[in-house]
Amino acid sequence: MFVVAEIGTSHGGDFEKAKKLIDAAVWAGADAVKFQWVYADEILHPDTGFVNLPGGKVRLYDRFKELEVEPKFFADCLEYAHSKNVKFYCSPFGLRSLAELLAIKPDGIKIASPELNHIPLLKALANARKNQQEKIPVILSSGVSTLADIERAVEIIGREKVTLLHCVTSYPAPEEDYNLNVIPNLSKIFGLPVGVSDHSLDPVLVPSLAASVGGEMIEKHITLSKKTDGLDDPVALEPEQFAQMCHCVHQCEAMINRYSLTCGGDNIIEQMLDQFGKEKVKATLGSGVKELAPAEKANYGRTNRSLHFMRSMKAGEKILPEDIGVLRTEKILSPGIGPEFLDEVTGAILTRDVSSGAGIQWKDFIAK
Repeated sequence: MFVVAEIGTSHGGDFEKAKKLIDAAVWAGADAVKFQWVYADEILHPDTGFVNLPGGKVRLYDRFKELEVEPKFFADCLEYAHSKNVKFYCSPFGLRSLAELLAIKPDGIKIASPELNHIPLLKALANARKNQQEKIPVILSSGVSTLADIERAVEIIGREKVTLLHCVTSYPAPEEDYNLNVIPNLSKIFGLPVGVSDHSLDPVLVPSLAASVGGEMIEKHITLSKKTDGLDDPVALEPEQFAQMCHCVHQCEAMINRYSLTCGGDNIIEQMLDQFGKEKVKATLGSGVKELAPAEKANYGRTNRSLHFMRSMKAGEKILPEDIGVLRTEKILSPGIGPEFLDEVTGAILTRDVSSGAGIQWKDFIAK
């Protein structure tokens, strides 16, 4: 089972801290580290709302602005990761970050769950891969998504060197929402290796059960301390916990290699039953039907991407490309129509006045 340590933005823009996080991931047994290439305006509208942090309430957009670093930062992190013999993966969130990420030649690119419907981003990545003699590996995370969303993303990206990660987009995510029996079903449907991006707090249950049903990759957040101020630090594993997770999944892997997936998987489940109880294990394994988890249903349409106006406009104006953002709605704004309709909106004429940040609705414009 391939282990990815999600560093994300826990480094806070400090390269020395990033090195410590990479060192911790290596010590714990990770096969790869993953970062997030953040530009706030590729993710959010400035008026998306506020987030409560230990230091008080701040604009979420401003918090993301604080996480922006120069491209050299990631190039240095890649070089340091390679010096420690681990792979360097990274998530872009828009066309600028994707282009800059491709320029440093990472070992893999992850499309995070909220970007699974970012059609322009997916198409740009697919076009880049067409021109590569050796296609860069891609991870598609499938939290807060439907089966149709996954199908569309796979159709755009293709299947060569693509891994799908089952995910629950909630922080933290309840173990009982994970429905890990969906992993083999998604693998059969799409013909892809499938793993799990785990936002639950326990280092053992979800990773072990994911291995028991044939999961091939586990991604989990890592932090030097849960008490630091990174956005994801409260749901991340500290190094000792991450090492425990790695030990458990490799034990599971050894059991499966020795006895086969069916027998080894059953043995793993028996061990989890002894440790966590029948009710919790049964709930965590779930029905195997791909559907939105209870913890993420309210996020659908807000956490993933939709079309938003980037400035206030008057009725009769023509909507130009720069007037449209493919953004997460998040806190207080209203979601717009999906990014798949970007071409229909571009060049259309407004039928009414609209406000900056508002989600674009069909009634806002006359279709071309």
